[in-house]
Amino acid sequence: MAISERARRLKPSSTLAITAKAKAMRAEGIDVIGFGAGEPDFDTPDHIKAAAIEAINSGFTKYTAASGIPELKDAVAEKFKRDNGIEYAQSEVTIGCGAKHIIYNIFQVVCDPGDEVLIPAPFWVSYPEQVRLANGTPKIIETTDFKMSAEQFEAAITPKTKMLVLNSPCNPTGAVYSRGELEAIGEIALKHRILILSDECYEKILYDGNEHHSIGSFDKGLRELTLTVNAVSKTYSMTGWRIGYAGGPADYIKAIGTITSQSTSNPNSIAQKAAVAALESDYALVEEIVEEFDKRRRILVGALNECLKDDTPMPGGSFYYFPSISEFIDKTVGSVVVRTADDFCRILLEKARVAAVPGTDFGDSTRIRLSFATSEENIREGMRRIAECVGEAS
Repeated sequence: MAISERARRLKPSSTLAITAKAKAMRAEGIDVIGFGAGEPDFDTPDHIKAAAIEAINSGFTKYTAASGIPELKDAVAEKFKRDNGIEYAQSEVTIGCGAKHIIYNIFQVVCDPGDEVLIPAPFWVSYPEQVRLANGTPKIIETTDFKMSAEQFEAAITPKTKMLVLNSPCNPTGAVYSRGELEAIGEIALKHRILILSDECYEKILYDGNEHHSIGSFDKGLRELTLTVNAVSKTYSMTGWRIGYAGGPADYIKAIGTITSQSTSNPNSIAQKAAVAALESDYALVEEIVEEFDKRRRILVGALNECLKDDTPMPGGSFYYFPSISEFIDKTVGSVVVRTADDFCRILLEKARVAAVPGTDFGDSTRIRLSFATSEENIREGMRRIAECVGEAS
């Protein structure tokens, strides 16, 4: 029996693969320092866990509506209004099993065979694969300094273009689009009637005075073209709870809910109650976490730029750094000649016992992604190991 062509051409998630490999090595007793995981290393706040426990104790453990409970939709709508300046009715909000699930369903709703989805590079590894799973065609836009200009956007548009993916702050680069940059992109989207998927999962993790702006808030026309996606995962250290959400035009939101009803059914009922508690919280704890991330960011970037002989600027948001390893291309590190980031990361894992993610599946095979969502102790030791490893390059 043959596996479908769709399944055969699908790439596994490189970020999850690296994280799984590092965990497997640790299980064997090998001391591996991991910079692969895209999740905060802080615990979920107690009041959120308490809301989940209360849901269990009260018997809130049954099916809910496929697109989420009304209480959570209301909390999401209030969050969008308060934080992003976008007003959505309950019918314009949907809940999913994480932002990844929401984004997958959006592509399923939007794409017909041959439809193009524009994706600025570098990009989150799952965007192109999810577009392909929806029978769409991912079209990659090469960017300058990790951000796409309005001119680059317009030059990439064809009669087949259906949607643009925006991710700010960006995974893997940490790039943050300014309001002016987004306004210029929005004008092109309005001119050509291009839908926008705005992935804003890292909106609260910002540094150096950077500000987050939601493109769907700029005017009525852009609101009707934009699907704004977010989650409780990064902001509240709730990655394993698997709750994401989106706001957008009611017809798209209804279709997303229909797909959910025929695939996963509802998001976890208990996690939905926890998400309500999260979204109704203030951001004091989040601000403390961001301060800690900022300290780690400076340590990691400073050490890496020195040992990799690189000057990639510090990320303005998220908890990732995406430095170049161009200095080591065609050089021998250990006993391996480095041709791509895949080679470099394999050497780091096998020789230095450090797990980083190759930039290849993010759209750049000369860079690597490191998450600084790990302890300062791990960062300092990991940077020491990397410096020792690359110091042997010839």
